[in-house]
Amino acid sequence: MSDSGVEWLDDDQQVAWRSYIRSSRALETVLDTELQSGAGMSLSEYELLSMLSEVPDRVLRMSTLADLIVQSRSRVTHTANRLAARGWVERRAAVGDGRGVELVLTDAGLDAVVIGARVHVTGVRRHLVDRLERSELIDLGATMAKVRVNL
Repeated sequence: MSDSGVEWLDDDQQVAWRSYIRSSRALETVLDTELQSGAGMSLSEYELLSMLSEVPDRVLRMSTLADLIVQSRSRVTHTANRLAARGWVERRAAVGDGRGVELVLTDAGLDAVVIGARVHVTGVRRHLVDRLERSELIDLGATMAKVRVNL
């Protein structure tokens, strides 16, 4: 520990940290670009649509969506506004709770997420999954889950 009370990263830790932060940003950027050009949606839009597509009745509370995709509620609202303008989602009052708002994936939204899924999975496989040994990928997932739990 230094005089400042900060335990600085050693050289190996610094290299690992910089590799992680730069590669994660680059991966998100390329996946977003591919979705924009191949499916007409951003990565954050795809993530929201895909979460809705995976639940019964294709409906979730906006607050639940925000928690699932790790975005602020205001960002989810802005994303939902863009998707609603395209006819991919609809808002409605939460069943049994007049204060809450639910987001519903429309049939057109489901069609869009199916197209987006093909583009997204192809990119994830090409840029991440196929670059790692299976055990490395499993370890990466477990490692990041461990980080997430502590956040």
